[in-house]
Amino acid sequence: MFFRKKTDSEIYFIDQGKFTLGSRKGSLLGFKPLLLLGPGIIAGLSGDDAGGIATYSSVGADYGYKFLWLFTLLIPTLAVIQMMSIRLGVVSGKGLTSLIRERFSLGTAMFGIVSLFLSNSLTAISEFFGIAASLELFMVPRFIGVPIAGFIVWWLIVKGSYKKVETLFLILSSLFISYIAAAILAKPDWGHVVRDTFIPTFELNKEYLVLFVATIATSITPYMQVFAQSSVVEKGIGIRDLKFAQLDAVLGSILAMVIAIFIVITTGATLFPHGIVVNTAEDAARALAPLAGNYAKILFGLGLFGASMLAAGVLPLTTAFSTCEAFGWRAGVNYSYKQAPIFYSIFTLLIIIGCAIAIIPGIPLIRFLILAYVLNGIFLPIELFYMLKLSNDRSLMDKYVNGPIFNLFCSIILVVITVAVALMLLFYVI
Repeated sequence: MFFRKKTDSEIYFIDQGKFTLGSRKGSLLGFKPLLLLGPGIIAGLSGDDAGGIATYSSVGADYGYKFLWLFTLLIPTLAVIQMMSIRLGVVSGKGLTSLIRERFSLGTAMFGIVSLFLSNSLTAISEFFGIAASLELFMVPRFIGVPIAGFIVWWLIVKGSYKKVETLFLILSSLFISYIAAAILAKPDWGHVVRDTFIPTFELNKEYLVLFVATIATSITPYMQVFAQSSVVEKGIGIRDLKFAQLDAVLGSILAMVIAIFIVITTGATLFPHGIVVNTAEDAARALAPLAGNYAKILFGLGLFGASMLAAGVLPLTTAFSTCEAFGWRAGVNYSYKQAPIFYSIFTLLIIIGCAIAIIPGIPLIRFLILAYVLNGIFLPIELFYMLKLSNDRSLMDKYVNGPIFNLFCSIILVVITVAVALMLLFYVI
């Protein structure tokens, strides 16, 4: 066993290619399990980002409670996929793109890596549309507010430590809870809610399929898995701590989906009966009126800003990390700019591009946010294919390969999203 000193209190132990994080006082298990929580919760909650809020709000406003049955499938599926991502990272000690590069042929690997890069980059750029939409609710011009917000995100990542950044993300994510109270105060028809939760309905038309694909893609987004896996690798979580890391993933998945469900219930109870379509952030803000009254716009604006800032940090960071891993370049927020220049350059470039596009006048922000996740839905089956292959590779995972339940849920969602995307594209063609 070899080791290299990380800090005065931490040592990375390298044993047969596996990384675990220890300390002079013992392994990570010597501390409270809560210290391991973070990557799974952040990954899950970052799915409730600006695009997620726009999609879920549109689902409730356009179709009432008819999409709720889909979440009964998405809750366990997201939990299973996130646990699979965590397990891949802990057991292999490597991120997803690094494993794709090593375990597949050159052409197959490049196809997967490029697909992930395009998907993550598109979503990362879209988060600045969410920032623009939230700031406009407070009468802040986007050409002023968006660059300032982008600089704040960049500064916190480049100049701060991972722990400080992670804490900030968790604090910002707490703003989503307001949707739960708003849904209760909206006094929906709970009988109708329960019925639509357990009795599926499906429509074969372009508008329905677009939101169907976007809902799945914003709930199970490629960057969520890449971020969760890369984070456990960077934090050095070892095999003995796997169960706590997976608990983190399950908690994050459940919390994210519960919030998504209450967003749909809220808009389904407030906007759908009045035929209000979500074209702007102000339209979506009306759903919070039962909770906040005249302050609904302020509460929604704060929530949207928090969601966008959370993902605006996670997305460019994840994209930069996974890209550098794919080509063997040094990456991670624990390195300085001089130590990992390509990592920080990609991160910085994505923020600049996102800010530059978001400040263009006249761009329909809500439509673009939904479109970003429709495109993510096209990339999602590709990522799931690679994850399934890697998670069932016994030479890589040994006894930690997927069990039948994991393969079942992943296969179901893979088939569902593939068929939905095919039908959606077919309706656009005909």
